[in-house]
Amino acid sequence: IFMIYKYFQTKSRVCIWMYDNTEMKIEGRIIGFDEYMNCVLDDAEEIVEKKNNKTEAPVRQYIGKIMLKGDNITL
Repeated sequence: IFMIYKYFQTKSRVCIWMYDNTEMKIEGRIIGFDEYMNCVLDDAEEIVEKKNNKTEAPVRQYIGKIMLKGDNITL
C-alpha cells in the first residue's frame, strides 16, 4: 500500500501486470486506490506482448480511465 501511495503522490506512470494473464500489462497514472489495492488509472494503455514471439513489438491500445480490482493485479 505504501508503494502505491508513493506513486499516487508523485503521479508517476506505473506498469501493472495482470495476475491471470501474464501477456497483458496496463500502464497509467494512479489517481485513486483503497485498502484492497483496487486502483483507478488515468491515461491507461493496454500492452500485449506475445511470449513466444520476441521479434514483434508489443501491441499498445489506449484505454483512458480504468478501474482495476486488487485481486487481479501485480505491481
